[in-house]
Amino acid sequence: MNRLLTMKRLSILFLSIFAVLMAGMFAYERLVVAPGDRCEAGGKWWDAEGKVCAQPISIAEITGRPNPGERAAASAEKNRELVAIENRLAAEQRARDADADRQRAALAAQ
Repeated sequence: MNRLLTMKRLSILFLSIFAVLMAGMFAYERLVVAPGDRCEAGGKWWDAEGKVCAQPISIAEITGRPNPGERAAASAEKNRELVAIENRLAAEQRARDADADRQRAALAAQ
C-alpha cells in the first residue's frame, strides 16, 4: 500500500518548514530589529512606525535657552539683574517718600 505521507516525506516537509521559518526569523531580525538597534546605539531616536532614525535636538536649541552647562551662569546673571532692578525701585521709592515729606513740611509751614 502506498502512503502519501511517508517518514521521508514528513521529515523533508518538517525540515523545509523549519528552514523557511528560520529564514523568516533572520530576515525579520535583519530588516526590522537591527536598524533600530543600530540607530539607538548611535545615540539617535528610532521611529518604528516611519522607520526613521532621527537626531535628537536639545530643547535649549529650540527655545534659545542657555545650554545646561551654562544654566547656572545664566541664573546668576538673571539674579544680578533682579537685584539691580529691586535696588533701583527702592531708590525711587525713597526719593518719592523724601519728596512727599518735603511737600508735607512745606504745607505745614504755610
